[in-house]
Amino acid sequence: MVQTEPIAFNPLDPDFPKDPYSVYARLRAEAPVLESQFGAIVFSRYADVVAILRDPRSSSDGRNSNEFKEAIKQGLINKEEALLEEPSFLFRDPPDHTRLRGLVNKAFTPRVVEKLRPRVQTIVDELIDDFANKDAFEVIEDIAYPLPVTVICEMLGVPVEDHVMFREWSRNAARSLDPVEALPPDVQAQREETFGNFQAYFTKLVAERRADPRDDLISALIEAEDEGNKLTESELIGTCSLLLIAGHETTVNLIGNGMLALLRHPDQLAKLRDDPSLAQSAIEEVLRYDPPVQFTGRIAKEDMEVGGSLLKKGQQSVLLLGSANRDEGQFPDPDTFDITREGNQHVAFSHGIHFCVGAPLARVEGQIALATMARRIQDMKLLVDEPEYKENIVLRGVASLPVGFTRVTSA
Repeated sequence: MVQTEPIAFNPLDPDFPKDPYSVYARLRAEAPVLESQFGAIVFSRYADVVAILRDPRSSSDGRNSNEFKEAIKQGLINKEEALLEEPSFLFRDPPDHTRLRGLVNKAFTPRVVEKLRPRVQTIVDELIDDFANKDAFEVIEDIAYPLPVTVICEMLGVPVEDHVMFREWSRNAARSLDPVEALPPDVQAQREETFGNFQAYFTKLVAERRADPRDDLISALIEAEDEGNKLTESELIGTCSLLLIAGHETTVNLIGNGMLALLRHPDQLAKLRDDPSLAQSAIEEVLRYDPPVQFTGRIAKEDMEVGGSLLKKGQQSVLLLGSANRDEGQFPDPDTFDITREGNQHVAFSHGIHFCVGAPLARVEGQIALATMARRIQDMKLLVDEPEYKENIVLRGVASLPVGFTRVTSA
């Protein structure tokens, strides 16, 4: 009789990034509600994940957790200072979340983002032209990174050439989403330094825009602050930093994961090449099949029952978005990559009030990047069997993706 290890959720396992989906499948089958070794309750089924994301009793503010209260009790955290902190709206609850998000929403509506399509297409075509005379390219370095970072810089009003300076900052900030237990001391120190760098950078840039407003998002947020919408200076700096980081880090992973899936499924790549109208459903399938954000967390603001289990007030939950997107109860044949899939109600962009504000932009960038590569770059072939993944735990993406080809057609 074959003995199998007891099921556990351990994203710190070095083998986990290689294949998290087999772990998720066991969780859904054997322990869909699991108390992890870190004390949080892990939910892997689609219905439970969506229920918590939609429930107003779920908090995104870590200051509501039992761990935070215990740290204050033990004197590890200064209560007055902690309560005065102004985290980004990603980690705020209503009414602050509603107020801060409302100031940003109008810049990322589908109608506004659709107007960016020609510019996004131009950027992608120029990036492909840059390596057209070669016989290989690197997806992350040559397209997946420069595309979204250029777009978000132009939207915010950040000098595009500065991306060289803040690229490493963004990587460090992205790792700050990971559990503290997963971060070595040197990475934790880098995180603090990174936040200081971003604060100094945007403090200077905001001062410049106050003196000389332009047609960009930073100037619009300053104007909103001046109109009395109660956006503090620190909230303004935090929002700009969040938009810059989130505006490209996850989209880099989306494009990289998407191209990897297409190259591993040549029949699907051929479909997209022959029918560019499939770009929209293709990017939704990439988001479902291998999402850039694998899991998120919430804290119960009061006792609540989910999936037949009790979440106690102050208790943390881990919501496995990557698992919910492979739930057999929600998606027929969930482990099959099918860019023609219909009714694709994935949770890659979360759900409820924290649904990703940048989702329309990420979709447009992903659609154009993947469809254009499929159409213009002929006979693409992976040059590695197993690409290396980034060290991030919450965010999932390949570190590099070298691809060979025979030729590039004109735009």
